[in-house]
Amino acid sequence: MKVERVKYGDMDNNAYLITDEASGESALVDPGFFDENIERVVNEVGDKLKYILLTHRHFDHILGAKSVKERTGAKICIHPKDACGLSHAGFSLAQSIGVSQSALTPDYTFNETSKVRLGESTLFVIETPGHTVGSVCFLCNDCLLTGDTLFRLGVGRTDLPTGNYSQLKQSLNRLYEMPGDYKVYPGHGNTSTLDVERTMNPFMIEARNK
Repeated sequence: MKVERVKYGDMDNNAYLITDEASGESALVDPGFFDENIERVVNEVGDKLKYILLTHRHFDHILGAKSVKERTGAKICIHPKDACGLSHAGFSLAQSIGVSQSALTPDYTFNETSKVRLGESTLFVIETPGHTVGSVCFLCNDCLLTGDTLFRLGVGRTDLPTGNYSQLKQSLNRLYEMPGDYKVYPGHGNTSTLDVERTMNPFMIEARNK
């Protein structure tokens, strides 16, 4: 499996193109805006893009999904507790900054038991509420895509609607307890590893100690 980081926007956002190298089937994680970088990736992949996977409801992770779906026919997937962000600019927070949003309905919703298959590769969904009530991470092989749950030496904020710091600490502790090391691909900023976060991230350390 190949993971390509695609930077976009002015908030140091990351989308990720996940590709099963045997089949060429791909998924795009968190296309927040349909800018030239996202458009380039979409044009390269074409109808091999099977899914648009969204880690949570916020506008800077979902607004590009409509254009990507129109270009490729890829299926939009999100946790049911955050699906409201696709249909209402208030729930995605787009309204709070004056950004327009077209209402969407997800093709699929997923939960803890869900698996996303791309050719010979399988992505597993991990429910990690805290940043939002429906935040998730995706796990495939040695790669952990963490959205706004876990950043390099940081975490996503919890002072927005449905954010909950107590829940976030539980989610961080759950990631801490996962056996082995993983490459961490966050929704903003630079990549990391789970071992680095276990030993150096003050929020993960706090979560572990309480």
